[in-house]
Amino acid sequence: MNSSHSTLSRSLKALAFAGLALSLSNCAAVKKSGHYGHDFDPPVTQPTNPGNVKIKVSTGAGRVYAVEGNKVLLASPCAVGVNGATGQGSYTIGYKDARKRRVSEPDSGYPMAYWQEWKPAYGLHWGFVKPYPCTHGCIRLPMNTARKLFSLTKVGTPINIAPSQPEDATIGKTLPTIDDGPLPNPNRAYLMSSEFFEDAAAGRKLRF
Repeated sequence: MNSSHSTLSRSLKALAFAGLALSLSNCAAVKKSGHYGHDFDPPVTQPTNPGNVKIKVSTGAGRVYAVEGNKVLLASPCAVGVNGATGQGSYTIGYKDARKRRVSEPDSGYPMAYWQEWKPAYGLHWGFVKPYPCTHGCIRLPMNTARKLFSLTKVGTPINIAPSQPEDATIGKTLPTIDDGPLPNPNRAYLMSSEFFEDAAAGRKLRF
């Protein structure tokens, strides 16, 4: 009786430990599913002909792609406008400014690094990315994405914005979920300084 009871006790403890280990493993998996934008550094392929580069934005999937023909040069999560504010259609990049700052209130002077404007007051730029529409219409990008995409384009580069893109079903599915929502804003003095743009250009993480 004592031997059977001891064996049963050991078995129950083993099952409990296995359950706890599985639970912890699942928790770890959940934590890994979310990423901060400053940790995301997408690979980039240089184009054969820079004049053939095109930007494609999927507002439904929250994805941006730089392509040359059928070849994806860069792919990244992005954040788009609430209630369809980003719109859709085909445009060209009309203005670029790596050190763009917001000129209107509120938050005049706030950095919008690697700004690429496709229509007045609408641009792709660095900003906090969330896994759902959260902007007034601009397309926010992780910093490394913003910098690398900026280097691939020029004034006149075509951009297509649509509810979906063919790449959503392929490389788009491999991209991580980015949620910068829990992050605090960096110190305002830092945001207003030239150091912010220097860190951005060097690929250094922002100073929170």
